[in-house]
Amino acid sequence: MDTFQHEINQCYAVLKDGGLILYPTDTVWGIGCDATNPEAVKKVYQLKNREDTKALICLVGNQAMLERHVQEVPDVAYDIIDLATKPTTIVFDDPKGVAKNLIAEDNTLAIRVASDKFCQYLINKFGKPIVSTSANISGEPTPKRFADIAPEILKGVDYVVNLPDVNKDPSPSSIIKLGNDGQVKVIRE
Repeated sequence: MDTFQHEINQCYAVLKDGGLILYPTDTVWGIGCDATNPEAVKKVYQLKNREDTKALICLVGNQAMLERHVQEVPDVAYDIIDLATKPTTIVFDDPKGVAKNLIAEDNTLAIRVASDKFCQYLINKFGKPIVSTSANISGEPTPKRFADIAPEILKGVDYVVNLPDVNKDPSPSSIIKLGNDGQVKVIRE
C-alpha cells in the first residue's frame, strides 16, 4: 500500500471513531473531524480555545454531497464553485445533516467543495463532510507551513497526516455568503 492510501486509511479510522486529525487541505493545514458528530466538533472548539458560537468551515467532496447538506443551493453557488480561481468557501442558509454545534446562530454553515486530491479522496471514502479549521489556537496567526503549527495543536489531535507540504503558497480560502434571498456578501477575499 502506498503512503497516500495509508494516510487516507489512518484518517478514516480516526474520523470514524470521533477523533481529530491534522491534515493538509487545499488552503492551509487544518484540524478536522466528522462534521456530523457533535462530540467531535466540541473537541475542535476545545482544542482551538474557541467559542462554539464562532462557526467552523466544513469540507465536502463534491457538489452532490453539498446538496445533501444544504436545504437549497442557490444557482449562483455552482457558478462560483466552477469559476473560482482559488479555494472558495460559501456560507449557505439552512444547513442539514451536520452537528448542531457546527451551525452558526443565524442558521448558516460555511462549506467548501474540496479541490485537492487528498481531501477529495478522504471525504469520498468517509462519505460525510469533514470539519476544516486552521491549525492554530483561536486568535493566533494561521500557520503557513507544517513547521509553524504549535505543539499544543500537534499534541491535541489523534492523528497527524504524514504527507509533505505540497501547497507552496498556502492562504485561507475566500469566503462568500449566499443568502436564499439572493444576497451575496464577500466576507474574506
